[in-house]
Amino acid sequence: MTRPLVLLHGLWDTPRLFRRLEEELLRRNPGLEWFAPHLPHRLGAVPIRELAAQLAALIEARFGQTTSLDLFGFSMGGVIGRTWLQEHRGCQRTRRFVCLGSPQNGTLAAQLVPRRLLAGIADMKVGSALLRDLQRDQVLLASLECHSLFTPTDITVFPGWRAVLPLGTRRALPVFTHRQLIVHPRAVSAVADVLLAP
Repeated sequence: MTRPLVLLHGLWDTPRLFRRLEEELLRRNPGLEWFAPHLPHRLGAVPIRELAAQLAALIEARFGQTTSLDLFGFSMGGVIGRTWLQEHRGCQRTRRFVCLGSPQNGTLAAQLVPRRLLAGIADMKVGSALLRDLQRDQVLLASLECHSLFTPTDITVFPGWRAVLPLGTRRALPVFTHRQLIVHPRAVSAVADVLLAP
């Protein structure tokens, strides 16, 4: 039986971002159950841990406490997803975790952002307290099938080649920008390949 797939959007986005990916996934697997919750970031003011707590409540409301699922996060959504996995026992019910252009090691683009104004963006600074905590507890991801997809020329998650999880496969996609990772046909096809793999 196919597990439900949870799709997590990034900063300044909504679930509408996934329209092309959803079309590709459903074209290949019409019976796929997917859930793309809206996590209001308030322009980056909401801390990532708060967004992960919201995600935990939404997943439990939709799927209960035990349904096994797969998780996909684009950009900041990947860090929110990882926080849910490691700090809300999401690892216990997740089989596959796929990140796309996700600043798992931080992004230099966030370094000068003041935490008092934009805590969520500040959580993505290189060396932030949140990322240090996640790195320290990375062993929690060991039971999952993890995949990181990125573009080396990303300037939103910069440097792009660091947009990877500490475990699992890593693959550079043949696109140039952060946005193209989720809208370009070649990238969408590659992401669908990973999400729908047996």
